[in-house]
Amino acid sequence: MTSGRVMSGAVRGGTPADGDASVPPPAVRAGRPPWWLLLVAFAVTVAVTADLLSRGVLERLDLQVSEVVSRWDLRDSPAYWPVWVVTQVGGRGTILIVFAGLVAWLCVRGRTLLPLVRVLTALVLLTVVVYAFKFGTGRTAPAYPGSFFHRDGASYPSGHVANAVLMWGVARWQAAEYALPPRVQTLLWWLAVVGPVATGIAMVSLDFHWVTDAVVGAAVGLLLLGVVHALDASVLSRWASARAGRPPA
Repeated sequence: MTSGRVMSGAVRGGTPADGDASVPPPAVRAGRPPWWLLLVAFAVTVAVTADLLSRGVLERLDLQVSEVVSRWDLRDSPAYWPVWVVTQVGGRGTILIVFAGLVAWLCVRGRTLLPLVRVLTALVLLTVVVYAFKFGTGRTAPAYPGSFFHRDGASYPSGHVANAVLMWGVARWQAAEYALPPRVQTLLWWLAVVGPVATGIAMVSLDFHWVTDAVVGAAVGLLLLGVVHALDASVLSRWASARAGRPPA
């Protein structure tokens, strides 16, 4: 078994391995969030959560947006199903179907379990952190008559948006690092950037989530993507190198 970072002309830092001109450079950057963006995501998460728990101005904004969306009544219109399909860009089932093929291909092609380990790490972190937020805050969904915080609420933050940010971000990263065809890299780049936005707008438009649910879902997804990258640099890739009998990269 060889490390995913040194598979036939593997990419390191977005550049083909020395001496192997057969591997094209990545069509897009790997997508590790810069430190300043992670700081912004953390600040947004803390500030929005504190405001909502104190029943501040953001909760009133959520209620006003929900009133407008309710008047659209998309749930009982012909637009429901097309908009619902967009929400599934951040659906775990949709993403796992794509990842099943992508990860299987990368693992076989590179003779490494590193892509699978990265995805499993991301899924575990996503599940633990998002549901800790959901059950910790207990915020009810817009379908409830108002915004409340009690044990039956599980709306905050949006798991679909966090899922889209984190998992499509991991897919984009893997496609770039393993030098998949440029069209595949570009498609995953668009899914990583546009997917979370489209998912959030669709969820709010159907009154499934509050605006702040979507915003903090995106922030949490970014933070988790940064954590997965950090774990990869410090643990996961080193483990893969050790399994391959090579010194850590």
